[in-house]
Amino acid sequence: MFNFEREFSQESNLVVSQAAKQSCEQQQRDVYESHRHRAFSLAFYMTGNEMEAEEILATTFVNVFQQHERPDAFAVDSALLHELSERFPLREEEAPAVVAPGLGLNRRNVRRPDLEEAVRNLPANERLLFLLRDVEGYSAAMISRLLDIPEAQVQRSCFSARVRLSQVLAEQARNEAA
Repeated sequence: MFNFEREFSQESNLVVSQAAKQSCEQQQRDVYESHRHRAFSLAFYMTGNEMEAEEILATTFVNVFQQHERPDAFAVDSALLHELSERFPLREEEAPAVVAPGLGLNRRNVRRPDLEEAVRNLPANERLLFLLRDVEGYSAAMISRLLDIPEAQVQRSCFSARVRLSQVLAEQARNEAA
């Protein structure tokens, strides 16, 4: 009348598949929790808008989880940079700005709001490269790999961003002193 062996087999398969689904969901939560702050920060600094940054964050993680069974930091970063490159012209090269004598940042303390404002006013490609290199601590080689651009371009753009920041902050200091 009843086939207990067959019913037990189906029930155990259901339990195993539910456990696998829960494990996968927990892995996705772990990946999200370990990378969301960095991804949101970069998105926010690039957009200057919380809602846009949240949208980029959501799209990034949806894409990561659709494309990778077990995503890692590189997969998250690649998806984030892909999303940012859809919104900003990141591959344009600009000539480095000229440094005027005596405009180093080491001569005074810089207020955080002044620095944040100066970073927001950098061209999009320089802003992203500066944030990845000098704020997040990525190597030039890793940034080159993530964005698929020459390492020399990464270094030039980071240098140019630093020079622009120095100039803007020095100008702010002169204006405050006047």
